[in-house]
Amino acid sequence: MSKIAAAGLALFVLLLPAGLLLKATPVPSGPEYTSDGQMKLPENYRQWIYLSTGFDMSYNPTAMQMDHHMFDNVFVNPEAYGAFRANGTWPDKTMLVLENRMAEGKGSINQRGNFQGTDVMGIEIHVKDEARFPGKWAFFIFDNAKTAKVVPTDMACYSCHTEHAAVDTTFVQFYPTLLPVAKSKGTLSAAYVKESETAQKK
Repeated sequence: MSKIAAAGLALFVLLLPAGLLLKATPVPSGPEYTSDGQMKLPENYRQWIYLSTGFDMSYNPTAMQMDHHMFDNVFVNPEAYGAFRANGTWPDKTMLVLENRMAEGKGSINQRGNFQGTDVMGIEIHVKDEARFPGKWAFFIFDNAKTAKVVPTDMACYSCHTEHAAVDTTFVQFYPTLLPVAKSKGTLSAAYVKESETAQKK
């Protein structure tokens, strides 16, 4: 064996354990909490699975009109996405992240329409943690912070999701890659199916 080949083999053996260690240590994507029960912001959520983007969406017909446009991006942790694709339902430890960004209209060569600004205006997380929350699901709102307290269960977001969600208190009806999965698996809620049929008749 030549000296060059021997040196290359030695370098490979030296680096091999580090490479194996890297592959064996995945980045966790389940919910993490502080000692006082606040949720920690999963700062790597943009490496998760992208589900959809809404534009100026509002579930409240009487909501005040904002003086600007907003994009809402939704991401889900990879483990939960894989389970949903297989079963049409969300597993325990599912985390859905809603990221709000301001819509920009003037910039670079853009002549019409809107694009997303660089500043994140807010983050909300819908988490399924069956052992921690009586209703299995809970909401957290992050106001430019790394941690957030759980949203009280008497807030309207809980009843809205319970009454209108397509699957397991989540708005799968707005996730174009997952709605067909839920339909094929037969996991759509009866309330959503009825609501959807009514809306199509109008």
